[in-house]
Amino acid sequence: MNHATSTPQPTRPHTAPSPAQPTPRAGDPPGPRAGWFGLPLLRAMRRDYLGFVTGLQRDHGDLSLMRIANERAYDLNSPELVREALVDHAEHLVRWERGVAVFEQVFGRSVLVTEGATWQRQRRLLMPAFTPKRVAGYARLMTEAAAQGLDQALPAGQQQGPVAMDALFSQLTMDVIMRTLFSHAATPEEVHSASWATQTLSETAMREMFYPLTLPDWLPLPGKAAKRRALHRLRRLIGRHIEARRQAPATPEREDLLARLLAARDEADGAALSPSEVFDQCMVSFQAGHETSATALLWWSLLLARHPALAQRLHAEVDQVLGTREPTADDVPQLVWLNASLKEALRLYPPVGALMSRRTTADITLGGWRIPRGALLRISPWVLHRDPRWFSEPEAFRPERFLPDAPPLPRSAWMPFGVGPRVCLGQHFALMEMGLVAAMLLQRYTLALGQPEPQGLPDMNVTLRPRGGVCLQLQRRQGGLGGRVGSAGPAARAACA
Repeated sequence: MNHATSTPQPTRPHTAPSPAQPTPRAGDPPGPRAGWFGLPLLRAMRRDYLGFVTGLQRDHGDLSLMRIANERAYDLNSPELVREALVDHAEHLVRWERGVAVFEQVFGRSVLVTEGATWQRQRRLLMPAFTPKRVAGYARLMTEAAAQGLDQALPAGQQQGPVAMDALFSQLTMDVIMRTLFSHAATPEEVHSASWATQTLSETAMREMFYPLTLPDWLPLPGKAAKRRALHRLRRLIGRHIEARRQAPATPEREDLLARLLAARDEADGAALSPSEVFDQCMVSFQAGHETSATALLWWSLLLARHPALAQRLHAEVDQVLGTREPTADDVPQLVWLNASLKEALRLYPPVGALMSRRTTADITLGGWRIPRGALLRISPWVLHRDPRWFSEPEAFRPERFLPDAPPLPRSAWMPFGVGPRVCLGQHFALMEMGLVAAMLLQRYTLALGQPEPQGLPDMNVTLRPRGGVCLQLQRRQGGLGGRVGSAGPAARAACA
């Protein structure tokens, strides 16, 4: 679910002029050598992007310059530089046109890819549906979906067994977003079809990011047929539900996201979203609303299985706060250790780990260096989140970093939802959903590593998933919700291969 707002800021009182800015440093920042027009660098990035950008910071510092053909790309790897770019110079940045071209094929002219006045209008219309108060109203839909899926995670009468957690969380979060978007529970066929389409498009988009242009999808090239099928399946799924709503007889006002998109009106001129805009925003909400949350929960479950002492602490907290009742939106802030563990999982494995990119539309200065108009800026949360300057023992899973009384982190050192005016609209939705699903899982099951033990190697496409999936051993908890068993459903068939 890749978040500041476009709300007008109060007028600042008149003050004396700011002191003159220092003259930018002469020359260019350090960076890797770019023989053969930088093509070896491009190959290295495609082979291991996360390792490549980690090495850039290690070898060249927080701001480095890379030349590939006629492209000047700057990697920003400190919280200060990130804020300087995405906040202070936000008005001089647009999204990288290659990323826009790739994502527009799936998401159309949605808030994810538009710029300028169009983006501001779309953001203004969408924001009311994602305020913390509005998101709290979706909690019941989230818990209904989670209860049904989790109760079916093991077959009826079975107390323990191996479960493919990637399939389980994909089914749960897809059911959540379907109920939230359309007031409709996801069917097994929809889950299977949309899950395949989502992963296919994620892999395809990552490949195409490294191409200078996207060749027509009708060409008989590797991956094109699968991409066409995936796009068709998702468009048919979303289109079918929107059309059903338009054809439905008048009913009492609904509270789902589609109803809010159809009812949204611009305060400036009273205009509604066009039919194509409604479709595109539904596509974005569906994809971002389930894939990033499922990915985050997948890493969290693997980390918890690897740290049984912490899991016991979380079980105790959930039992104390909730007992055997289902959680509500008001309960989530009370689960401080659970929330801290989710945020630490997001630190170690941000669902969108890299390729947060912008193009400069004017000369700017970053870290004392002059960055010319037309330059490409790249930001990798993976690198920021694993910097020992901000996180001691950065490879360790230590949720106490995010407890309420923990020392404050530098702003933007933790940025799984982005920073600046384009900060993710759905961040409150994602955190609420993850908190509720994680609490309900812990009420029902204990987690243990399966055999063979999942390696958990990161595989970066658009989202950062564990290579080969995650198979864990689930055991029903006694004396609580662990004894509750639902009828067989899609999650019950998520057994490990």
